[in-house]
Amino acid sequence: MLEVSHISKKFRQLVAVDDISFSIKAGEFYGLLGPNGAGKTTTINMISAILAPESGTISVDGKNVYGETSAVKKKMGIVPQEIALYDEMTALDNLLFWGSLYQVKGNAAKERADYLLGWVGLEDRKKEFIKTYSGGMKRRINIACALMHDPALIIMDEPTVGVDPQSRNKIFELLTELHQQGKTLLYTTHYMEEAERLCDRIGIIDKGSIIAEGTLDELKSRNKLEETIVISYTNDELNGMLKGFTYNHDAEKKEILITTTKLKQDLPEIVKQCTDAGIAIQNIDIRSVNLETIFLHLTGRQLRD
Repeated sequence: MLEVSHISKKFRQLVAVDDISFSIKAGEFYGLLGPNGAGKTTTINMISAILAPESGTISVDGKNVYGETSAVKKKMGIVPQEIALYDEMTALDNLLFWGSLYQVKGNAAKERADYLLGWVGLEDRKKEFIKTYSGGMKRRINIACALMHDPALIIMDEPTVGVDPQSRNKIFELLTELHQQGKTLLYTTHYMEEAERLCDRIGIIDKGSIIAEGTLDELKSRNKLEETIVISYTNDELNGMLKGFTYNHDAEKKEILITTTKLKQDLPEIVKQCTDAGIAIQNIDIRSVNLETIFLHLTGRQLRD
């Protein structure tokens, strides 16, 4: 659905995007993850035909974004990081206005707007001015506006920034439903938990370059990061210990810490060996490798540093 090939962009001496390439299949939920200033929004703006790259090509469904821009834009719905709504207009009028830009008019536009207002949970407030809405409500209307022309590719640039937990969960529900409907989604965020929860594949961008890409399991495997199993026990003394595993024993805390790259395979054997050795297990805690661990491993810094 989307092909990005070797795109770059500079602002004076600042290299904002440096030779980025990635592709997204139809129906895939792809997350572009990175800290503020990593190049996410610049990349989104180039894909959205807002900002032309200095080199490289971008195509949507086989059409060049900068050669067949009008046709491409009909296939894309853009949810920008900044709220793109008119405060002095009602929610309904905002949707009708954005729909008209894509030639969605008349009864078809009103029916589509009513459906989307119900879908985002704001039908009962559709005739109220946007200026009366909370930040989370505005975010939901922002998403609805991008969907008025029923695009196949939906591009979202940090759509949950500054929203309350209730609105964030509602947005997650909406995104999950779009994914289930077969829409293709490109989603930028600097929240690790969002990418882990929502995305099929993830590209990690830092300092204008994609430094890793794949599913969460692929990223874990490629970087050979170990997960930790923490066994807490109640014995005063241990008569036997584990064989064939790398571990540390903290007698004072009564904990055994085992590191593994094969958690699902190793855990049953570890429990069996503990039982055979007479270790009275009180608790098993899994300290899993997550995106935060991977990002720290790749860059040497926390995501929000």
